[in-house]
Amino acid sequence: MSVEVVAALILAAAAAGWVDAVVGGGGLILIPALLIGQPGVAPASALATNKLAAVVGTASAAWQYSRAVPLHWRRLAPVFACAVLCSGAGAFVASRLPTDVFTPIVLVMLVAVGLFVALNPGFGSGSATPRSRASMIAGLVIAGVVIAFYDGVMGPGTGTFLIITLTALVGTNFLESSATAKVINTGTNLGALAVFATQGHVMWLLGAALAVGNVIGAQIGARMALGRGSAFVRWVLLAVVVVMVAKLSYDLITG
Repeated sequence: MSVEVVAALILAAAAAGWVDAVVGGGGLILIPALLIGQPGVAPASALATNKLAAVVGTASAAWQYSRAVPLHWRRLAPVFACAVLCSGAGAFVASRLPTDVFTPIVLVMLVAVGLFVALNPGFGSGSATPRSRASMIAGLVIAGVVIAFYDGVMGPGTGTFLIITLTALVGTNFLESSATAKVINTGTNLGALAVFATQGHVMWLLGAALAVGNVIGAQIGARMALGRGSAFVRWVLLAVVVVMVAKLSYDLITG
């Protein structure tokens, strides 16, 4: 690879890190960039190398958020562990199932999420809203098991789904949900990366360079989200949903 291509990929990784730090969805930037920058690379290698960059960037964003947003670490620890295991299981299944079967389902879910957030401007923008214990447990189980498994299988929209689930069921606002989502998403990235690594798909040297760019973007994104609050996260979330819906619709049409 030329120096120019590597530099372009690092910039793409920084942009992906910024998006991931705010609402998730950075893979929609970095994975296509890897496939374009390295024509002929196996999609599994692009996914795996993206996970290497993402796990470092997301972990750095989680650390940045934790300095300003109170996180319930005792509650998050078992969710993180489940996320690692379930995402790893999803990555293992991904090598045996055609992931395109999930595209229409994810597309419908993203449209529903986008419409719900757009039509409910107060959702997630105020203070944390108390929820019942059952609702909180359900939200954490969905985040640490269902969404984590999905991230291992496919991935697009994981951060968005985490934020919406945590806001709706756990009762946190968008900023708190984004902070919590970064911790869980670090676990999902770690689990999937471990499986991809055992299968020999990770391009380690390139991934390490991309991780640097991803961390830079993640730090900028986390600081902007913390400085501008839940309203900023809401608007970025809506923008990312629109982009993801457009991308998945294009993939579905073109086959």
